[in-house]
Amino acid sequence: MLLYDAHSPAPRCLRMFLLEKDLQLPATLVDVFAGDNRAPAYLARNPAGQTPALQLDDGTVLAEAVAIAEYLEELHPEPALIGRTAAERAFTRQWWRRVELNITEFIHNAYHYAEGLERFAPRIPVVPEGAAGLKRVVQDRLKWLDAMMGDNPWLCGQRFTCADIWLYVWLDFADGVGQPWDRSLPRIAPWFERVAARPSAAASKALMAG
Repeated sequence: MLLYDAHSPAPRCLRMFLLEKDLQLPATLVDVFAGDNRAPAYLARNPAGQTPALQLDDGTVLAEAVAIAEYLEELHPEPALIGRTAAERAFTRQWWRRVELNITEFIHNAYHYAEGLERFAPRIPVVPEGAAGLKRVVQDRLKWLDAMMGDNPWLCGQRFTCADIWLYVWLDFADGVGQPWDRSLPRIAPWFERVAARPSAAASKALMAG
């Protein structure tokens, strides 16, 4: 297998997942700042032009960080970051979807429309007038998520999962691009520090590609 890695939040999510699994994969860098992910050679492998991507042993390429994580968990079930049982996997996916559809996609698009506008305007449709609204949605949905967490240490209760990885990496990204989130949230603020204390959090900043 060969991992197509990049300086971007979704690839970092996958790197953190691999570190938690103690998995090492051969990797190559896709320089998204130089537009390598839009070059014909990369598009021939992954027509969506996104990162990360995983080339399988038979030469086919699997894209989308979520799909890649699901695939690798099937091959390497321990430690379980999605779940050991059907119920555990369902609850992880429930929280993962809540995080992705209500929070992280809004962070992503707000970045495209505001802080990253100069970079992305030539590449994708952008809606600068929508950025402020998307950022407000993020703050509201973080309060919504905070209220549902209860006293659990992780999003899925006592289990650290891909849902935690996904939210942590994107909130850390938001901080770095001028989209600060409310550190007074009584559950998510200490949750964020717990995730940040895991060795995989800092280590995931480094590319796997040589």
